[in-house]
Amino acid sequence: MNAIEVRGLTKRFGQFTAVDHIDFDVKQGEIFGFLGANGAGKSTTIRMLCGLLSSTEGTARVGGFDINTDPHSVKQSIGYMSQKFSLYEDLTVEENIDFFGRVYGITESALKERKAWVLDIANLHGREKSITGTLSGGWKQRLALGCAVLHRPRIVFLDEPTSGVDPVMRRKFWELINELSADGVTVLVTTHFLEEAEYCNDIILINAGKIIASGSPKELKRDHIKHPILEVHCSDVVRAMERIEEEPWAVETSIFGTTIHVNVENEQQGRDAITSLLHRNGITVNGIERITPSLEDVFIYLLEHGGGKG
Repeated sequence: MNAIEVRGLTKRFGQFTAVDHIDFDVKQGEIFGFLGANGAGKSTTIRMLCGLLSSTEGTARVGGFDINTDPHSVKQSIGYMSQKFSLYEDLTVEENIDFFGRVYGITESALKERKAWVLDIANLHGREKSITGTLSGGWKQRLALGCAVLHRPRIVFLDEPTSGVDPVMRRKFWELINELSADGVTVLVTTHFLEEAEYCNDIILINAGKIIASGSPKELKRDHIKHPILEVHCSDVVRAMERIEEEPWAVETSIFGTTIHVNVENEQQGRDAITSLLHRNGITVNGIERITPSLEDVFIYLLEHGGGKG
């Protein structure tokens, strides 16, 4: 049984189409990544799936409930963590947990046990009386996740949960997500950090409201990146990329930080051609190595080639 089923889901705001006839399924207990740049339509989709926003066309079933005809049941069966902190910053850690527990209708005896669990996963034992607003971003996010699943929902929506969180805390946060999934909880997570999608079982890439690709991380790399990718370390990266792009043997080029990724037909010929070209242009080559394509490589490829679906 699928935890979430989406069919033709569309949302328009006046003449603007934020989400454009999308279809996908999320299996029970999996971590499902819903990925794209800011403004791609991720948050609008999440709000519809949580019963917070009605669709213009199409519909979806979440936990067996229709988002348009029975949004109340949808809301009761899920956990939701928005991209902005869904906590009351002027309350203490303990007061936030108590508040959400009562909102969810958890009995006092059950709340005591669940409160201990939240404090444990958030690593906030001894800080129950701390004002939430004084916590760092990472601790707030862990507390917010604990509050979102306080009532033990079987489906959890996390909208940009690690935005503004440092890399170490981001990794710890994903450890919590994996623990939830191991317990059979379905997690749908939106993010624009494409490296995080490696943690997901299945992924959708969305751009301008349309699904442009879907599959597991391995499938996306296999199906869309057909040529070797060479990572070029050199001086004057911008000028180097401008020169490489002009060459017919460069299938695809993009800047990644202080390096250039170049898709080539043949690895050795590509190495030789890049070295020769940059040398002729007075650009120092510090190293060239073949790399495993990342999801960011896939996403850039799909954007530049008009997408794979939708």
